[in-house]
Amino acid sequence: MAEAALRRPPQVTAADWLITLPPAARWVLHGDAQARALAAPVWGVGFSDTACRALRAGERATLWLGPDEYLLLDLAAQEEAPPDEADRALATAASIEAALRDTPHALVDVSHRQFALEVSGAHAEVILRGACPLDLDISRFPVGMCTRTVFAKADIVLWRKRSDTFHLEIWRSFAGYVGGLLHEIAREFSPS
Repeated sequence: MAEAALRRPPQVTAADWLITLPPAARWVLHGDAQARALAAPVWGVGFSDTACRALRAGERATLWLGPDEYLLLDLAAQEEAPPDEADRALATAASIEAALRDTPHALVDVSHRQFALEVSGAHAEVILRGACPLDLDISRFPVGMCTRTVFAKADIVLWRKRSDTFHLEIWRSFAGYVGGLLHEIAREFSPS
């Protein structure tokens, strides 16, 4: 029963500019260029050699987190999906491990550790700047850019998916804090 509770996204009050994204399969891959070259055909998405860039193909994405460290997101492999979908996520991880069996690497499932929010709309950038120290102007943080950063006191991974849409990966324990703070900042843009 406790495991099932962990598989549900935390409760964050939705708004026209904020949604909680469905559960997804997530892995952190540590590996050098050789490991990435072997993993890419199995994963189905490349690995950016450019710092702070995300690559996406269909429902999968690879986010650069640091030298030789990437976050792999399978947005179609929902944790509460039917057994065949859950099996698909396990099979994906097993396939990556098999491709890398003779190559130094680490592949860690972090699906239960975090969840995702999407902040979008005309004020998305301004709302995030209310508690994020990065310069989020599109000329400095373009579409496709991603990075680890903080939102006030919470560690997050921030990915700009479109000019007005941001994907936030957040540890579950920060759900109430980040959700509440986002709503507090956005009050400035809410009709009275």
